[in-house]
Amino acid sequence: MLLDELERALQPDSVVSNGLESGTKMEISFLELFWSGGWLMWVLLGLSFVAVWIFVERLLAIIKASQADNRFMDQIKQYVHSGQINYAIDLCRMTESPIARLIEKGLERIGRPLSDVQTAVENMGNLEVARLERGLPMLATVAGGAPMIGFLGTVAGMIQAFYNMSEAGNNIDVSLLSGGIYVAMVTTVGGLIVGIMAFFGYNYLVARIERIVYKMESNTIEFMDLLNEPA
Repeated sequence: MLLDELERALQPDSVVSNGLESGTKMEISFLELFWSGGWLMWVLLGLSFVAVWIFVERLLAIIKASQADNRFMDQIKQYVHSGQINYAIDLCRMTESPIARLIEKGLERIGRPLSDVQTAVENMGNLEVARLERGLPMLATVAGGAPMIGFLGTVAGMIQAFYNMSEAGNNIDVSLLSGGIYVAMVTTVGGLIVGIMAFFGYNYLVARIERIVYKMESNTIEFMDLLNEPA
């Protein structure tokens, strides 16, 4: 019975019998696709807003953190060589960058063993990295969870389609199956779109953070070498 319905649906005359002229092109708007996906599309829409907000907020913070003065370390060296540690600390506080906060923490420990200075700088570095990565776990969750929610809609749509077919008995219609599959595919596409956007955004931010961490490590080594210079 179902095969007969599929064969009739593929006949050219079926287009005319459904009230459409031959060669007519059907177009579906994005809003119609969204509404046809059901309540799961609202969940995906909410996740997309969360992902965009985290990406923009973290990107602005990373751009601000990556803006460093190339003369910063040269000035720090001049102050340390001349013994003006307080001026060096004031410079760090005015600079407002992760690198400056690392150097400030090390300057405040001058006079203690170098191992204590290095430990304090490393601990401050861990805090700065954690501050830069704030929100990224949530963005990674959206990247992995959105496609799963889309697949959940796929399974729900298929279950609904086969349930409608079982309730129809001998009056099986192709629309009973195609309608459920249609809804299922909409949620799948929505979940994949949100997941792919969040995935690429997450990796882009991670790459930017790694560059900042490299600069932090480079300046930390330069600072420790400064302290190890002979008096």
